[in-house]
Amino acid sequence: MNETVICVVGNVATQPVYRDLASGPSARFRLAVTSRYWDREKSTWTDGHTNFFTVWANRQLATNAAACLSVGEPVVVQGRLKVRTDVREGQNWTSADIDALAIGHDLARGTAVFRRTPGRTETPPGATTATTAPTPRQPEPNWETAAPSSEEDQEVAQEPQLVT
Repeated sequence: MNETVICVVGNVATQPVYRDLASGPSARFRLAVTSRYWDREKSTWTDGHTNFFTVWANRQLATNAAACLSVGEPVVVQGRLKVRTDVREGQNWTSADIDALAIGHDLARGTAVFRRTPGRTETPPGATTATTAPTPRQPEPNWETAAPSSEEDQEVAQEPQLVT
């Protein structure tokens, strides 16, 4: 089955509503997405049309979204687009919903602190059990390239090679 997977950048428009259902945790919130464009006449950025999506999250994503998100925060949402139509009191209603696969804060517009939530079989960092020991912290890898060791290597590294 083909699905429309989208990635949307916007702001949380409503406080997430969290519910514990028989099928597991569920959360929903509204997401406001406003396009911006450069207005040549005014020489300034101008807000365009605002689209609103209802974002649905399930299981652990729902729990984490309800705990972390609040109104006005910039977020990135990836998920399956669902356009739903409904008849209410004789009126046709259409809504654009996103069944979220991933939700995160938009780090282009702010900072965030990530805290891993322990899963059902995971042990919190630093905790020990009878069968597992804490894993030592790995040193940061050295991303710098090694300098050439001899003068000849340095000359070769600095001179561009012509290939014919």
